Amino acid sequence: MSTHAPTSPTDRESILEAVNPLGLDGIEFIEYTTSKPQALGQVLEMMGFRPIARHRSREVLLYRQGGLNVIVNAHIPTLPDGAMPTDKPVIAAIALRVRDAAAAYRRALERGAWAVPPRVEVMELNIPAIHGVGKSRLYFVDRYDKFSIYDVDFVPIPTVDQNPPAVAGLHFFGVVQYIGNDRTEDWAEFYRELFGFTDLPDEQRFGILPKGRILSSPCPPASRFYIQLIEPEATVLNVEDDEGLQRIGLGSADVLATVAELAKRGVEFVESRGVHTEDRGALTKTWLGSVSFELVHNQRSVTPAAV
Repeated sequence: MSTHAPTSPTDRESILEAVNPLGLDGIEFIEYTTSKPQALGQVLEMMGFRPIARHRSREVLLYRQGGLNVIVNAHIPTLPDGAMPTDKPVIAAIALRVRDAAAAYRRALERGAWAVPPRVEVMELNIPAIHGVGKSRLYFVDRYDKFSIYDVDFVPIPTVDQNPPAVAGLHFFGVVQYIGNDRTEDWAEFYRELFGFTDLPDEQRFGILPKGRILSSPCPPASRFYIQLIEPEATVLNVEDDEGLQRIGLGSADVLATVAELAKRGVEFVESRGVHTEDRGALTKTWLGSVSFELVHNQRSVTPAAV
């Protein structure tokens, strides 16, 4: 029997706050912007996504498979400072699930985050956001259980299954972020300080592209995801202006089976001396000059407690 004084509920809650200060619970959606939404939509459908809903007032489509939500945004902003979509798709935002969006947003600002001014039109939901890498945004979403953010802003496409199954149990594993020279520690501190991410040991690696620094989110195991920070090769100088979110990592309990299933749908994978498909992971070819997906062996789809 312990001789220590019992831990009070307040103490336990303060420990939880320190570990997961914003109450992160995984990724709700990832958003691409592009001026060629049909072309990107074809890529997503090849990867197993299905368009399930349209935005009420903007040229925006919601694609889904299993627990994966991807938004394709081709809306031309009305404000002069809004970024115009380009032919080459860009990962423009990540929506993070949190216990309380307003509280998470305030906490992030208190810790030094930069607010993104809301641009909400009539009958649209105001989703708080902060600035991420480059011109990207990080949203905070707390409506993902019984009700969702899509109930307000999107209209379901008639006759379409609103919950299409994921190909071979695919799920969000993480996001690869390209950063400038000698910027690894700056960005690692950004994710540690604002969100409670932790650095993985150098010997703990995933997939077939293990470069850079890998940070683990403080989410529960069933919704945990990773950020991979990659600096340019040593021979490349001054690329800070090219910082941005590069590609999505998808977890799979059986990479080779998933590759075989996606290959039937027309997906091609990189096979070279340095990068090739194996049971640890695989990399798709690049479409539209910027879109690729990385498959990483991860057991979450089979055993929720696994990482």
